Amino acid sequence: MKSESSTLAFSAFMALLIGCAGIIATLASNSQAILLDGLFNLIYFSVALVTIKVSKLASRPDSESYPFGYSYFESLVNLCKGLLILGVSIFALVDAIAALLTGGRVIAAGLAVLYALFATFACSLTAWVMHRSQRHVSSPLVAADKLNWVVNSIISAAVLTAFCLVIVFERLGWQAILPYVDSVLVIAVVVLCLGVPVRMASQALKELLNKTPEEAIAVPVRQAVANALAATDTQEVRVRMVRPGRLLYVIVHVVLPETSHLSIANQDALRARVDEEVRRYYSPVVCDVVFTANTRWAAPSCGLLVEKSYGKHL
Repeated sequence: MKSESSTLAFSAFMALLIGCAGIIATLASNSQAILLDGLFNLIYFSVALVTIKVSKLASRPDSESYPFGYSYFESLVNLCKGLLILGVSIFALVDAIAALLTGGRVIAAGLAVLYALFATFACSLTAWVMHRSQRHVSSPLVAADKLNWVVNSIISAAVLTAFCLVIVFERLGWQAILPYVDSVLVIAVVVLCLGVPVRMASQALKELLNKTPEEAIAVPVRQAVANALAATDTQEVRVRMVRPGRLLYVIVHVVLPETSHLSIANQDALRARVDEEVRRYYSPVVCDVVFTANTRWAAPSCGLLVEKSYGKHL
């Protein structure tokens, strides 16, 4: 798929399909592992509907109502995804532990195997489609969806393996073990995959809190700004950046010597050069380049204290 909206719509449809199949299979098999998978996908489907809307908003320019654009909505959606997956996982973990302490639960392994086969194939197919779409679509929403489906594929494959073991145990006559297989499986899956929603939510939260992007992005961008201003006489250059969703916002404060006589045209030419250099490393990007002869305007500030001395530079 070559568009973000069609890729996300396919992801939503598959989540709904697998979720409905999981709920039906749970009623017939009494498996909490399948219930966990079904609830996970139904919740993901509800979030996917919002994701499709946000993907359209993120491509719009800023407006009077949202003067810094709509990219923060992407981070907000990914935070919600991570927290929802984390919530469902914790609920399943608590329920599985309670089942273990009360003697476990017996499941219909034959039907469970059929569902697990279907879920493993469907999740793997969707993860592959997400991966292929990234050749044409650069989107943090699609990247988060791909990660979800990869994890979902692993979980479904683990569930399939465990249910096959149930059938083997039945034929070997190990009846005492059977009631505990489903609960142990849920606990193992949750513990092994718990880091995924935690990382997804923490990364989105950092973006919402305006934390500087990871070094892999920040270092090349700072170097690009330095390259663009290399031929300009400066006293200080401060580079600040945030990356909400897919958009990188860079603000550069350039402190010039008081003897500098850069014209507006020359300043605009330097702005264009900074923007061009940064785009070699990352896009989409918004670059604001501010020129001043007073270090006060470039220094870190909490916005509360206003120095009276700045008037002498006017």
